[in-house]
Order: sequence, then C-alpha cells, then structure tokens
Amino acid sequence: MIVVTGATGNVGRTLVRILAEQGREVTAVSRRMAQADVPSGVRAVAADLSQPPADVFSGADAVFLLVGGELMMVGDPVRVVAPLAAAGRIVLLSSQGVATRPDSLSHGRAFAAYEQAVMDSGAEWAILRPGGFASNAYAWAPSIKTSRTAAAPFGEVGLPVIDPDDIAAVAAVTLTRPGHAEAIYELTGPAPITARGRAAAIGDAIGEPVTFVDQTREEARAQMLTFMPAPVADTTLDILGTPTVREQTVSPDVEKILGRAPGTFVDWARRNAAAFR
Repeated sequence: MIVVTGATGNVGRTLVRILAEQGREVTAVSRRMAQADVPSGVRAVAADLSQPPADVFSGADAVFLLVGGELMMVGDPVRVVAPLAAAGRIVLLSSQGVATRPDSLSHGRAFAAYEQAVMDSGAEWAILRPGGFASNAYAWAPSIKTSRTAAAPFGEVGLPVIDPDDIAAVAAVTLTRPGHAEAIYELTGPAPITARGRAAAIGDAIGEPVTFVDQTREEARAQMLTFMPAPVADTTLDILGTPTVREQTVSPDVEKILGRAPGTFVDWARRNAAAFR
C-alpha cells in the first residue's frame, strides 16, 4: 500500500490518480479530505501530519511526503517523519532551494531539515527537488477571467518552470520501481520561459489576448503578503528577479526518469485553459 500525503494538491491529486490507474492500493491523506476527492478504490483520510491518526501509515510499503505551510516553518521534522519509517520507502517532495538558497529559511533550511530527517529515518529514500511550478500561474486566474490581465514583476526573467503532473509522474516511478534509493533529483521544465511569455501562452490557450502588467517588486511583495509570510515572499521575489544560474538551468532528471522530455508551459496552459476562461 502507498500513502500519498498532500493528496488534494497539484502534485498529490495527479499522483493518486496515476497510482490508482496502475492498480496500486493507495491511501490519500490531506487535512481536508473526502472520499469524493479520490478515484474509486482509493482510501481517503483527513489528517494533520503534525498529529496523524495512529493507523494512517500502518501497512504502508511506501510514502510520498509533502509538507508545507505552517508545518514546514515550525514543525518538528524528526517527529513528522518518524511514523513513516516503518513503510520502508519515503519519497520527499523538497525544493530546489535546498541547493540554490541554502540560507533561506523558507526555501532552503526548512526543506533541508526534512531532507535530513528522511535520510536519518532508516527507510529507503528518494528526494525530489522541483523548481518553480507552472501551476503558480493559477494566481492570475481571477484577473485573467475578469480583465484579461496578468500582473507580475520581472517580466523578462525566464525560469524553467515544471508541470506538476511531471513531478507526480516522477514520484510514481520513485515510489514503485527499484533503482532510486538515496537519489536526489532536481526537476525542471524543458526551457526557461518569462512571466510575460507565460501570460501570452495562457492567452493563446483561451483564445483571447492576455495583457501583461509589469509590477514593481514592492507592488508584488504587498500582494504576496496577503497570502504568504514575509520570508517566503522575499525569497520568492529574489528567485523571480535575480535567479541563480542553477535556477535557470534545465535539469536532465525528468527525462532520465520518465524517458521523455518534461512538458512545456504551453502544454500546461492548454490543458488547464478552463481555469482562466
């Protein structure tokens, strides 16, 4: 049996579907989880990883671990990981920031602490370090729907954002196949694309032009602070505005694991066009 935490998110939902289609026995876990949220045959469990029910991981052969929000910033990684160790295999969704922003609490140090806890757990492990998600563009959905505009800072800076479905596909492989023990994979899309280019791709996908609106860093920060802590906003803006060479570099790991190139942002926008209409 495979336990997928964060099962209602952009990665977890797809991962549950992939595993279910493979005929795997799956338990889907999220704070707000209902049986209607998962495919037929999948067990749904509403649980907080800081205090999970005793039987959530009982009988698991492998666990996909996603930690975020408050748990990421103030949770005890060793305490969170300990109940998973008996599963034998843990695949952790971490962040590229562990390598590129090691001094950042939100993008580097917090994830690094969970990586270390997983490595020290005694279970077989693999770690996935994605860069920026294509699905971050959902933040534009309200303004694109109402005014066909998308606002962001640093409109000409390109990053190789990754389709969350590709992260899920890589996770499915590392959870179910041999050869990935003690592996750390950096996951990116196939090419850098600018914020302006992402807005244009969404316009093409919905069949109407989307006007890109340049924000200042200060304007973007004020907007981000309405839904994320200041340290997260500041590091995110640093990545968007002054990415490191590594953050702009395409990793070969998705293609190496899946045997195909990662999907483009254009592909993602076409598949998710309904969210912006």
